[in-house]
Amino acid sequence: MKRIAIVGGAGRMGQALAVGLGAVEGFTVAALVDVHEPRELFAAAYKSSLDELDAKTVDVVVDFSTPEGVVSSSSWCAKNAVALVIGTTGLSDAQRTAVEQAATKTGVVMASNFAIGEVLSERFAAMAAPYFDRVEIIELHHDKKVDAPSGTSLTTARVIAQARKAAGRATPVDPTLRHTVVGARGAQVDGVVVHSVRLPGLVAHQEILFGGPGEGLTIRHDSFDRQSFVQGVALAVRAVTSTPGLTIGIGSLLD
Repeated sequence: MKRIAIVGGAGRMGQALAVGLGAVEGFTVAALVDVHEPRELFAAAYKSSLDELDAKTVDVVVDFSTPEGVVSSSSWCAKNAVALVIGTTGLSDAQRTAVEQAATKTGVVMASNFAIGEVLSERFAAMAAPYFDRVEIIELHHDKKVDAPSGTSLTTARVIAQARKAAGRATPVDPTLRHTVVGARGAQVDGVVVHSVRLPGLVAHQEILFGGPGEGLTIRHDSFDRQSFVQGVALAVRAVTSTPGLTIGIGSLLD
């Protein structure tokens, strides 16, 4: 039995994970951790911080809180030898270093997206990248998301750039010479243009648009509900206790 504590348990993602992970055979959600008491506890205990939790009662901490919360979770998990799964994005270099240091003491899986379809779309994009002249990414999220561009789009852009580099393809030069409005062409991430959309009604969506002479290829993934992330988080929870060090993304866990 995997006993799980969810940090950020009062948030939309935390509540969705409590439902989804609690329904997985062999899992039990032991605690929801948040500065705010969750709307629903789903039979889990409520703790305002991990420091209130007996480390002997939990096997894996799942953190979908804030970058600052990830640093606290990393420290607590390293001190108590509890495995950690991180889905929070927008970490600074210093915060990422804290995660890397924790991974020298316990298993850590950190991913920008846990939807299986999104992970596969990154693979497909890496396959396509050497064969098209140009590529741009449009990522679309709900209007409560505080960081832009999304961690998923950053990961995807870097995967594409690496695939192009490995194939000897040069970074395409943006043909736009006159910017009537600064920023209209999006942001450059390792030579890949990324556009961010924030609208109510959305959850998490991404389009990868490739273009070449006379043809185009669009790879799109849609998360219509936060339950789409549960399967990937469950995969990470199963793997992290037996996987030492830091694992970035869940792609390697699908192999």
